[in-house]
Amino acid sequence: MRYFMTFTYDGSKYKGYQKQARVKTIQGEIEKALKIINDNEAVSIHASGRTDAFVHALNQKAHFDLEMNITCEKLIKALNSLIPEDIYIKDIVEVKDNFHARFDVKAKEYLYKINMGEYDPIERNYVYQYNKRLDVVEMERALKYLEGEHNFKSFSKTDEEKDDFTRTIVQTNLIRDIKNVNKITISFVGTGFLRYMVRNMVGTLIEIGEGKRKSEDIITILKSEDRREAGKTANPEGLYLKDVFY
Repeated sequence: MRYFMTFTYDGSKYKGYQKQARVKTIQGEIEKALKIINDNEAVSIHASGRTDAFVHALNQKAHFDLEMNITCEKLIKALNSLIPEDIYIKDIVEVKDNFHARFDVKAKEYLYKINMGEYDPIERNYVYQYNKRLDVVEMERALKYLEGEHNFKSFSKTDEEKDDFTRTIVQTNLIRDIKNVNKITISFVGTGFLRYMVRNMVGTLIEIGEGKRKSEDIITILKSEDRREAGKTANPEGLYLKDVFY
């Protein structure tokens, strides 16, 4: 039986989603719990994609196969009783055997949270503590240049080896917190994202907000297809995988 799972996690104590030897990861913790449930037989989970160290997820998706007879409700309860408290299984449903949580993805939404106000130690793992004013209007203008289909090689990981760096960003938004004018959230909805792509775009947007670049510089950066032309990689703690669409 193939199961499709929605889960959320606080990534601040993990070396990313993907399982690695000798370090704590989200995938590793969930698979350890599934192994216990599955009579000590290993179970592999296949997620919509990986998140990097210290990055969070609100609605990550994954599928896995189990031969045992167990309801989705009991599986949710069993998993949540075994995994750490900073991971939580929100939903599990049965799906067809040919469904794939990664290859069937139509789009994803990421959020990046920034605090322009006074340093907040309580939120240091969940909101990037930039702690200075940014020109958010100019950042909004720059965001629109990122929308559409482009070669995003300039915003990818430096040593990423891919045949195709073309991706489509469907929608962007810069959201102001009405309760706290010093907090902003930048959202990206796209058909796919390269490794570090969101953080590299945000790092460039911050430099635009600082006045070091102009919004229209995004056009030149995209055309260059050169990572050195874009801004530095933004810190991981402000990044969230908000949702995955099928």
